[in-house]
Amino acid sequence: MANAAYIDIHALQTLPYSNLNRDDLGSPKTMSFGGAERTRVSSQSWKRVVRHKVEERLDDPTVRTRRIVSAIATRLEERHGWSAEAAFEGGRQVIRSVGKGIKLEPVKKDKFSGDELPQDTSVLLYLPVGAIDELTELVNSHAEEVGKQVGKKKAAPVLPAKEVTRILSSRNASVRLFGRMLADLPTTEVDGAVQFAHAFTVHRTNVDIDFFTAVDDLMTSGEQGSAHMNEGMFSAGTFYRYANINLTQLLANSDGDSEQVTHLVGEFLRAFMDTVPSGKQTATAAVTVPELVHVAVRSDRPVSYAGAFEEPIIAEHGNMETARLRLSNYADELAGVWWQDTVLHSGHSGIALSKSLPGLGVDQGSYPNLVKAALDTITEHGIREGRR
Repeated sequence: MANAAYIDIHALQTLPYSNLNRDDLGSPKTMSFGGAERTRVSSQSWKRVVRHKVEERLDDPTVRTRRIVSAIATRLEERHGWSAEAAFEGGRQVIRSVGKGIKLEPVKKDKFSGDELPQDTSVLLYLPVGAIDELTELVNSHAEEVGKQVGKKKAAPVLPAKEVTRILSSRNASVRLFGRMLADLPTTEVDGAVQFAHAFTVHRTNVDIDFFTAVDDLMTSGEQGSAHMNEGMFSAGTFYRYANINLTQLLANSDGDSEQVTHLVGEFLRAFMDTVPSGKQTATAAVTVPELVHVAVRSDRPVSYAGAFEEPIIAEHGNMETARLRLSNYADELAGVWWQDTVLHSGHSGIALSKSLPGLGVDQGSYPNLVKAALDTITEHGIREGRR
C-alpha cells in the first residue's frame, strides 16, 4: 500500500468589490495569464492570515522581528526587576553570544526627540514567542556575568552559545508548516512543508477607481466643499486558490510524530478555508468563504489545477458555475492520462452544487467532513518517510 506524501487543497472563492492586497501604487495586484489581465492576491498575503489563524487556534504564536533585544530587555525589567541598562545588555548578550552570524545594528536616535531607538539585529529572526521567554530566563540565570559587562565599550559574550542557538532553533506549528530561513545562522533553518500559490481570478478583470470625499463636521454655517478628496482602486472576481503540504517534510519537521502531523494538516486545511486577507476590509467587508473546495491526497507529487483557467472564463450570468465545471473537467482529463494509483483520496464540498463534479472525487457534504476524510486517508496509508 502506497504511503501518503502530499496533500493538495484547491478552492474557488468569489470576492466582491475589494482590494485585499495592494501594490506600491495602492492598486489591487494583477497578473497576465492566458493573454488576459487578472486580479491577484499574493501568496505572502494570504499565507500570513492562514499562519495567524493556525497560531490563534493552537494558542502558539510566532514572531518575525529584529527587536529581540528590546523584547528580552522588557521582560527582564518587568519580570525580574532588572535596571534598564542591565536589561538591555542582557538582551544584547543573546546576540553577542550566538556567534558571528547575527550582529547588532548601531544604536540610532530619534531625529526629533533624540531618544535612543530600540536596537535592531542585522537579520529578521523568526521564532515562537515562548522562545523569547526561554531566552529571558537563560539571561536571568546568568545575571552576575551579564552585570559585569554593563557599560563596557566592548562587552564580552557570557551566555552559552549552544544553549542560545538551541532556543533560537525552537519549532512550533508555524515553523514546522512554513519553515524558517536564516542564512546567517544555518543551524536554525527548517525547510518549509507548505507550498502556497498566488490566488488569481479565473476571468479577465479591470481595476475600478473609486473617487471619495470627506466632509469636515466642524465647518461654519455657509461653508461648502470637502475637507479631503482622494481615490481608491478596487476589483472583484472569482479566484482560484491552491496550496499543498509535503507530508514527508512535515513529518521530519515534527520529529517523526505522525499524530502531530495529522493535527497540523487539519488546522492548516481549516485555516486555508476560513481566512481572508485584511487589506481594505473596513471599507469593503469582503469576508466571503469558498464556494467550492477540493482536497486530494497523493503518493507521488503535488498537482496544481491552475492550467484549467489559462483560457479566461467568459460568462454572461456569473463565473462560479462555469469555473466549477472547468475545474472538474480539467481534473477528470488529467486523471485519464495520470497514474491513478498515486491518488489515495479525492473529495470535494461546496455551496449550492447544482451539478455533479466527478473529476473532484466524492462530495463529502461539508467542509469539516472533507477535512476529516483527508486526515483519515493519511492515517490509513501512513506518511512516506524521507531519507535519513
